Amino acid sequence: MTSPRVLLSGGGTGGHIFPAVSIAQEIQKRFPDAEFMFIGALGKMEMEKVPQAGFKIEGLDIAGFDRGNILSNFKLPFRLLSSISKAKKIIRNFKPDFAIGTGGFASGPALWAASQLGVPTFIQEQNSFPGVTNKILSKKAKAVFTAYPGMESFFPNTEVKFLGNPIRQNIIDDKLAPEVAKEKLGLQNKLTILSVGGSQGSRTLNNGWKDNLDKLTEKGYQLIWQTGKLDYEALNKNQEIQNLSSAEGQISLNEFIKDMGTAYSAADVIVSRAGAIAISELAVAVKPILLIPLPTAAEDHQTKNAQSLVDQKAAFMVRDIEMKEKFWNTLEQICENEALRKEMMINLEKFGKPEATKQIVEEILKIYKDK
Repeated sequence: MTSPRVLLSGGGTGGHIFPAVSIAQEIQKRFPDAEFMFIGALGKMEMEKVPQAGFKIEGLDIAGFDRGNILSNFKLPFRLLSSISKAKKIIRNFKPDFAIGTGGFASGPALWAASQLGVPTFIQEQNSFPGVTNKILSKKAKAVFTAYPGMESFFPNTEVKFLGNPIRQNIIDDKLAPEVAKEKLGLQNKLTILSVGGSQGSRTLNNGWKDNLDKLTEKGYQLIWQTGKLDYEALNKNQEIQNLSSAEGQISLNEFIKDMGTAYSAADVIVSRAGAIAISELAVAVKPILLIPLPTAAEDHQTKNAQSLVDQKAAFMVRDIEMKEKFWNTLEQICENEALRKEMMINLEKFGKPEATKQIVEEILKIYKDK
């Protein structure tokens, strides 16, 4: 089999970027001479993250529906047509053997353009409830790879394969014993909570911790806190947080955690948003989790993702509007009950798909080989 030329599109958030990068890296392992081109949205984080991973990217002037500025949405149809036109130009120049979409603003026009030009397309759907764009794109796709079983009804016109979500390889490779991971991070060997608010951070989650610093101190729990870019500076200047970070060593404050595999290993309990990739990583990390779904996520998919784990007693969920009343009490319930934590881990492990990236790439290459 000759080395393929691969077009990928996914972005807007880490939940769309990391799967695309993981798939590209797995293909690159098998075909070191393979060539890759990413298509992203100008101004979004993929324009920074994809080159950092060593891949080329072209940007489209595309964005989603803006609920805060209705007038700007009148430009959307024109931006969409312009983006499809630019995507076609990129595709004609690059001449890919196949295209893979993992969601995000640019993925729609990129895959639509690819299918119109006769390039075989594949979709990786991360959520338990797919968006409108992927339902439309699936009609011309060679296959749709899903993270949840029983999604055939959403994609009736194409082959659907339940293989799980691609996750960052270091989540799998960097698994350590909790005490070893804590030592590596300079933490004490005591109950540790990891808080992650998604690739962009979560003000709700940050405020939840800020409101409960006294209880955190009282209980003596250790906190690895990823704040995201939005709130990091203000939180880093907060005197109470400074005291707990330096003198007490009780809080490890981070804008972004690069070594997430070690952070997951160090944690006894994890508090997280409920993005699809976050959940897939948590299921491989196998730690008790408290999920705080992002209420503004498209079609409320984060709540649906979280509920699928809650139904199996693999996680607890607190909604944004319940944070003041339920956040600390629910967290304490998990932290103070070792038997409950063990039960949650057993139930969560069933959702883990550490081989997802390899299996997705194998399916794509099988179809590419047989074309």
